Amino acid sequence: MTPVDLLQSLSGPAALSGAPFGADLIAFAKALVQRGGVGVYVARDDKTAATARRIAQFAQPKLDQVDLPSWDTLPYDRVSPTAGVAARRCAALARLSRYQPDQGALLVVTTASSLVQRVPPLSVLKRSSFAVGVGQSVNQKDLTEYLAVNGYLRASTVREQGEFAIRGGIIDIFPPTAPEPYRLDFFGDTLETLRTFDTETQRSTGDAKSVAFAPVSEILFDDDVLARFREKYLAVFGPPSGDAAYEAARASIRRQGVEAWLPLFHDHMETLFDYIGEAPLIGMGHLAGEAASERLAQAEDYHAARLEAGGGDIRHAKVLPPEELYVTPKELEQRLASNATARFYPAEPGANAFDLQGRPGRDFAPERLNTDSNIFEAAIAHAKALNSSGRPVAFAAWSGGSADRLINVMADHGLTDLALVHSLEAASKTDFTVVEIPIEAGFETPDFALISEADILGDRLAAPRRKRKSANFISDAATLNAGDLVVHIDHGVGRYIGLKTLEVTGAPHDCLQIEYSGGDTIFLPVENIDLVSRYGSEDDESQLDKLGGAGWQTRKAKAKKRILEMAAELMHIAAARELKRAEAVNAGQGLYEEFAARFPYEETDDQLNAIEDVLSDLGSGRPMDRLVCGDVGFGKTEVALRAAFVAAMSGKQVAVIAPTTLLARQHYKTFAERFAGWPLNVRPLSRLVGQREAAETRDGLASGSVDVVVGTHALLTKTIEFKRLGLLVVDEEQRFGVKHKERLKELKSDVHVLTLSATPIPRTLQMALTGIRDLSIIATPPVDRLSVRTYITEEDTVTLREALLREKYRGGQAFFVAPRIQDLDKLERFLSDNVPEVSFIVAHGQMAAGELEDIMTAFYEGKYDVLLSTTIVESGLDIPRANTLIIHRADMFGLAQLYQLRGRVGRSKLRAYAYFTTPKDKVITDSADRRLKILQSLDSLGAGFQLASHDLDMRGSGNLLGDQQSGHVKEVGVELYQSMLEDAVNALKAGANEDEDFADEWSPQINIGAAVLIPESYVEDLNIRLSLYRRLSEISTAQEREAFAAELIDRFGPLPEETKQLLEVTAIKVQCKALGISKLDAGEKGAVFAFRDDTVLDPGKLLEVVRSRPSALRIRPDSKLVHSGLGGTPEQRLTRIRSFLKELEAAAGLVPV
Repeated sequence: MTPVDLLQSLSGPAALSGAPFGADLIAFAKALVQRGGVGVYVARDDKTAATARRIAQFAQPKLDQVDLPSWDTLPYDRVSPTAGVAARRCAALARLSRYQPDQGALLVVTTASSLVQRVPPLSVLKRSSFAVGVGQSVNQKDLTEYLAVNGYLRASTVREQGEFAIRGGIIDIFPPTAPEPYRLDFFGDTLETLRTFDTETQRSTGDAKSVAFAPVSEILFDDDVLARFREKYLAVFGPPSGDAAYEAARASIRRQGVEAWLPLFHDHMETLFDYIGEAPLIGMGHLAGEAASERLAQAEDYHAARLEAGGGDIRHAKVLPPEELYVTPKELEQRLASNATARFYPAEPGANAFDLQGRPGRDFAPERLNTDSNIFEAAIAHAKALNSSGRPVAFAAWSGGSADRLINVMADHGLTDLALVHSLEAASKTDFTVVEIPIEAGFETPDFALISEADILGDRLAAPRRKRKSANFISDAATLNAGDLVVHIDHGVGRYIGLKTLEVTGAPHDCLQIEYSGGDTIFLPVENIDLVSRYGSEDDESQLDKLGGAGWQTRKAKAKKRILEMAAELMHIAAARELKRAEAVNAGQGLYEEFAARFPYEETDDQLNAIEDVLSDLGSGRPMDRLVCGDVGFGKTEVALRAAFVAAMSGKQVAVIAPTTLLARQHYKTFAERFAGWPLNVRPLSRLVGQREAAETRDGLASGSVDVVVGTHALLTKTIEFKRLGLLVVDEEQRFGVKHKERLKELKSDVHVLTLSATPIPRTLQMALTGIRDLSIIATPPVDRLSVRTYITEEDTVTLREALLREKYRGGQAFFVAPRIQDLDKLERFLSDNVPEVSFIVAHGQMAAGELEDIMTAFYEGKYDVLLSTTIVESGLDIPRANTLIIHRADMFGLAQLYQLRGRVGRSKLRAYAYFTTPKDKVITDSADRRLKILQSLDSLGAGFQLASHDLDMRGSGNLLGDQQSGHVKEVGVELYQSMLEDAVNALKAGANEDEDFADEWSPQINIGAAVLIPESYVEDLNIRLSLYRRLSEISTAQEREAFAAELIDRFGPLPEETKQLLEVTAIKVQCKALGISKLDAGEKGAVFAFRDDTVLDPGKLLEVVRSRPSALRIRPDSKLVHSGLGGTPEQRLTRIRSFLKELEAAAGLVPV
């Protein structure tokens, strides 16, 4: 009997040996297709489950699959599972609730933790799931109510699963059952069109006929459910006595952690077994049974800990018994024993096991350790040996990119004609292929062999790709809120009050209301929004300018002069760098591919772009000066490693400089590990290195025998000489002092420079943005990286004790950070008195180097639960086990410091928590309060770039060339300053003299006596409206305008008349600007045009136009042009004005827009 025959006919429990991971799934999936019905494959964890889905798809591409993840929280956690996980669970349960046997085989891939978790009754999911199709009648009010009850969140713009937005007759919804959100366009209550759309661009991507809806939360908030919750809560816990969580649930508010009360919201709870019908086929992957037992034991432990924290009284602890949330061990065994359950073992489990005859694949670890042997040649030799016995062999790559690399590397070593295939059927037809499956270890069966990339190269991170676009990342950073300070190019600093609709010559017009000193107010038409820029986040009444006062013009003129001088100096630096030559550095393609193939993670798109930018710079023949900006742990180090490899293998020396000894040590460890097996000498140099070793390193740098040196500012002393320094990598440049920065400048003059930063100092950021330095942004988080949950809280013993114990009980570690050394004694007493269960160790910067190193090493090795320290951890070690951070007196830290401290946790796949505590009875400053709120709002991953923008707003940019912190950016505001600097650089590039003035930004004023706005009834959300106005003000071509109009129609429905007119006015504004027309007033009787002094229209040409139509055109004594033939209805006026402006453009020799 074949393995597939056995599984197909299985009716009870069975043990199957010789079934390594991968081989088991191939047999299981094939048997399920032949057998029909539901099959459940249980993996030990989420990572294995993700790979299992890929293998099943490879084995049986047509097999329908369902993904049922477990909550990404611990038992009895006070936080909720992430929205995406909750949505995926509900989608899976909803799909199972609708399954019929005649639909063919269905594979459920789940985890051990998910298998033991109780779920809402099947009837609830069945009742709460439905589909709608085009042409169907759907009551919009009922649909909105359904969405609210079933856990969907109303948003202004839909970006995540479980969100919805309403705009008149258009409803955007992202159901958990779909990979893309849907746009439902109603005519009355009839669903007229249904389209999918892209969350980034908000543009439609295709038409659909129907869409299925399912809840996105396992807790539904309808009246019956809430009544049941109140009744069961009172029965279990007694009177609520001010329980905030109870009051929130009663008010239909989903408070964090409410899922721990899930059984209180339902009549009874069920399990996955109740959803999978009669005679399902169940496959328990290797170690899945052990993982299930471990989860149940963990639930018992956490329940006991919660109960103990509540004084042993369930009414105080408010925790339900584990058996209400999880199956019991006995129940689990009974369920598995009463079904067709195959337990897979990679080796022989006992005498009664059926042997599938599969074996784990060969691990090439010995070849990896032996620098004399080539692992790729060894892998090819082994593959050929397997193939000689009649088995097709596939090499499993982690991603499309690594598959291409593997094909190239194998071809370099003699195995040519390898092709990427996507199914077992295709792989079985050829001797050697490459497949894209992120499997940790290969396997061999009598019919097929698979060699994994990890077998050849060592451990990697197996995880799915996450689609993320970051092209619009920079423009996302700036928003305008009521109360913000803004700068008007002509009037100076004012306060933005809000968007007001005014009647202008009888027609409604959207205007920005801006208040100035003394209460004076101006109303700026939205089409002139480009005259206004954000001043920055600092909020001080005294900064407002007086309307019509001379102060603003004086400050602007001074700033202009200084900016011109600075631009000239910057241009000089940039030009000198352009003229300098640096030897082009290129690595041998085969060698580089081999080195890149050993990166143990899958690169994100941003990371690949940054690497490509850096390699291109290195090969350009000009000195590179690139800033790579990315969050802590987003993969900047790998960019540096690739650059260092290319430079070192080309015979250049590489210096890597970090601001602290600890960070230098970690970088050295990373570089030494990645360069192992290559003919490169990597040495450390910091105060932790012994004198003798340091002397040897210095000699090696001077003689050229040291290829790569990793160290601190010890590398910046004058005694260090390099024989052939080619690349300088600077990590966290903002942490170096002024003198060290000056020394860095000297070193930088003719070598390639790569600067890495998680939150670049605003000056650095600004230099990059104004094109003086090249910038690469890594805004995409690594796969499986969760954002850090951030809480701002007053000092609270219970909260902090709970946070530290939760981390200890899940096997993790915590950082407890204080702003000053004198705070450490008090915090030591706090830990000893209130959290005696945790072991802690103290560290600060005044300790001897050796002592500090020993403490950090002990914590790194997991000997202590908590590291109590000053900000020494800021640029410190990468400790994936540390996932809780508590900051004492967070109000005393700077924004960049807080951000970097938070980046020290959340380096693994576990959810991380950051608690920023403020003093209980003390009022913190407005500035500190704003810093903390900004940080809490930057909860999304990849926020480092936005943080640098916020920091630029709050601190000013500093003088770009010196070290002064507040800068004359304060005088004109951050955006205008940047714009002026850019204008100055462009003017100088165009050949202007350093002493000359450069033109101010200006915008034509257009008044056509017609309504020009985006009505509130069309786009309800104020921020979106403002953003659309801002984008519209930047449009300069007909193509851009048409694309913008198409986007509006797509997102919000047919254009209202006022918005059509706004688009026309935008086109007219562009024409007027090109012609130098400063103002255009039009009404029923005609139009008046006012020209600027620098108009491109020659007076002679203008006279020719006037003479060609003497009855309609005349020039007034004040030089304004009057046209009496441009009246009529607003629509006619717009058409006639555009036509006449085209005539003027032709006279001026301009190309019409």
